[in-house]
Amino acid sequence: MNSSVDQVPSEQIERGEASLSMAPSRSSPHAIPGKKYGWLSRLRSYLLFDPLIWLYTLILGLAAVPGGVFDGDGSRLHWFSRAWSWLIMKTIFSPVKVTGLDRIDTSKPHVYAANHASALDIPVLYVNLPFQFRIAFKKELLSYPVVGWQLKRSGQVCIDQQNPSHSISSMRAALKGLKAGLPLVIFPEGGRTPDGEIKPFLSGAFFLAIKAQVDVVPVALVGTYELLPMNTYHIKSRPLGMRVGEPISTAGLTLRDLAALSAKVQKALEDLYYRE
Repeated sequence: MNSSVDQVPSEQIERGEASLSMAPSRSSPHAIPGKKYGWLSRLRSYLLFDPLIWLYTLILGLAAVPGGVFDGDGSRLHWFSRAWSWLIMKTIFSPVKVTGLDRIDTSKPHVYAANHASALDIPVLYVNLPFQFRIAFKKELLSYPVVGWQLKRSGQVCIDQQNPSHSISSMRAALKGLKAGLPLVIFPEGGRTPDGEIKPFLSGAFFLAIKAQVDVVPVALVGTYELLPMNTYHIKSRPLGMRVGEPISTAGLTLRDLAALSAKVQKALEDLYYRE
C-alpha cells in the first residue's frame, strides 16, 4: 500500500504556482544609503574571506566524514554545520540582529519558511536557530565537493525540481522527522533571488507542513542579498537581520489549501522583509 506522501502534488511543484501576493519592484531593497564597497573591500573578500571560507569547508567537511559514518540521527553532522557557519559569520564581520524568535515555542516542530537571497543564508540560519533542524535543498547541490556529501549524509531533504517524484523518499523522511519533533527549514521561492526581491513561492513547498499539521513560521533574512548576491565572490561586510514572524497554523488544512497557505505565508514574509 502506497504512503500518502506518494501523492505529492508534483504538477504544482513543476509549475511553481505563484502566490497571489507579489512584492513591489525595488532595487537592492536593503542597501545602506551612502555605503560604498570599493577595491579595498574586494581585495579583503578575494584574498581573505573567500579563501578562509573554502578552507573551513574543506577541513570541517573532511573532519565530519568519520564522525558522520556512525551518526544515526544527524546530530554530529549538525554540529559540524553549525561550527562551519559560526566560523564564516565571525570571519565576514556581519553581525545578525535577531527579532521575534523569543516568541516562538522552539520545543515544538515547525516548518521555517525563509527567503533565499544569498549563498550565506544557510550559515545565518545555522548560527541563529538554536536547535537541530533539516534543510530542504535543490538536488544540484549534491554535485558540490564535500558539501554535497554532508548534505546527503546528514539527512537533509533533497528536492529534485525537474523530477519531483524522485524526491518521494527524502520527503517521507522529512515528514517522519517533523512528526517526531525535528523542525524543517525551507526556501519556498525554489532558488536564490537575482535582485533581492522576494519571488513567487512554490505552493508545493508547504506540502509537508500540511501533511504533518505543523505551523509554518516565516523568517525574513534581511541584508543577505546585499552581503553576497548571485554571480560574485565579493562579500560586502554589513549588519544583517533575521526577523521571525508569528506561526501560521495548518490545523485542519488539506492539500487543496496549498495555494492559499502559500499566499498567506508569502504575505507574512514580505511584511517582515520590507518593513523599515
